[in-house]
Amino acid sequence: MRVLVYGSGQLAQMMYLAGCPLGIDVQAVDVNTETVVHPVSKRPLDVSLAQALESSDALTAEFEHVPEHLLEEASKTEKLFPSMNAILVGADRVREKRLLNALNVPNAAHQVVTYADQIEDCVSALGDQLIIKASRDGYDGYGQWRLTSEEQLPELKQALSSLDLQAVPLVVEQMINFERELSLIGVRDKEGNIQMYPLAENLHHQGQLHVSVAPAPNVSAQLQQKAEEIFRVLADGMNYVGVLAVEMFQCADTLMVNELAPRVHNSGHWTMTGSDTSQFENHLRAVVGLPLGDTSAIGPSAMVNIIGCSSFSRDLLKISGCHLHWYGKTVREKRKMGHINVTAASYVGLGEKLEELGKYVPAEYFPKLGREARRLKQIQP
Repeated sequence: MRVLVYGSGQLAQMMYLAGCPLGIDVQAVDVNTETVVHPVSKRPLDVSLAQALESSDALTAEFEHVPEHLLEEASKTEKLFPSMNAILVGADRVREKRLLNALNVPNAAHQVVTYADQIEDCVSALGDQLIIKASRDGYDGYGQWRLTSEEQLPELKQALSSLDLQAVPLVVEQMINFERELSLIGVRDKEGNIQMYPLAENLHHQGQLHVSVAPAPNVSAQLQQKAEEIFRVLADGMNYVGVLAVEMFQCADTLMVNELAPRVHNSGHWTMTGSDTSQFENHLRAVVGLPLGDTSAIGPSAMVNIIGCSSFSRDLLKISGCHLHWYGKTVREKRKMGHINVTAASYVGLGEKLEELGKYVPAEYFPKLGREARRLKQIQP
C-alpha cells in the first residue's frame, strides 16, 4: 500500500516511520515545488506528481495550507482523506466558525471583519476584551492581536489598516476566561467507526505549544464524555476520515471549541510512546481502510517541544521512559526542532522525570518545564 502526503515536514516524516511496520510506503509532496520527495531525506523521487497520484492508494495532508489547486487535483481522484472541504475548514477560520455554528458546537461569540472600522462594532457587540485573528495563515501566535480596553482601539485600527481584509478577513472573538486548554485527538474511518484518545492538557508560551500532558489531570468521566460528544458531532458532520484534533477551552464543566486541525497534531505526539497505537499509525490505518488501533493511554505522558534550539544534552536519554524525536531542521527562532516524549507510571513519577529532564536542557528554551514538573509531583494517586 502507498500513501501520498501533501507537505514534507516532520508530520509526514512521522507518518512514514509509522507506516514502515505496516508495509505502507509513505511518500510526500513538497507543495512549494510540487515535487514528490522522500519524507525523511527530502530527496526528490524519480516519479512525477501525476504518477504518484495514480499509484497511491490514499492521499492525505500533513497541514491545512496546501494550495487549493493541488487539493482540487487530489480530490478528483476520490482518494483524498480527509476531504478537501474538511482540510479547508482547518485553513480558514471563517469556514471553521460557520461549521461550528451549523453543527451547534459551543465556541466563542464572534464577528467577521472585512474593514478595520468594523472593530468598533465588535466592541459594541462583544465587549472590549477581544482576540482578533487572521482568518488564514495564522498559527503559533502569529496573525493575532488582543484588545483589552477601548483606549487601544485607535492603535489597533492603525495596525489593521495596512491589511487587505477583503482578501483575508478577521475573526474577532470575545475573550474567554478559561481555566485551561484541552485537546482531543480522535480518528474516524471510512465506515464511520471512531476511536478517541484521552484528553490532553496543553501549556503554551508566547502563543506556541510547549508541553502537553495526557491523560490531562483532573478530568472527570463526564468532561471526557462531553469532549467525545463534540468530536463525534464534528467528525460525523464532516463525514471525516483520518485523525482530527479538536482544541477546547475548559470553563468549569463547560467545553468551548477553540480550533480544529484536520490532521495529526502536535498535542497528539505523546501517543507515539504513551498509547497503544500512535496518532500517526491510526491516521494511516483510517485512510487506507485498515482496522483502527487501540487509543488507550499506557500511563501519564508528557510531550515537550524543542523550540528554536539544538543545544541540549542527549544524555537526557538516560531517563527511563524518555524518547527523543528529532526533525533534522536548521535552527531558527520559534521553529519546532523536535520533541521529547516522557512516560511514567504516575503523575508524580512523570513530574520527577520532567524535573530530571530539566537538568539536560537550557531553561530559557523550556520555560514551562520546571513549573509543570512541580505541579505534577503534587497530584496524589
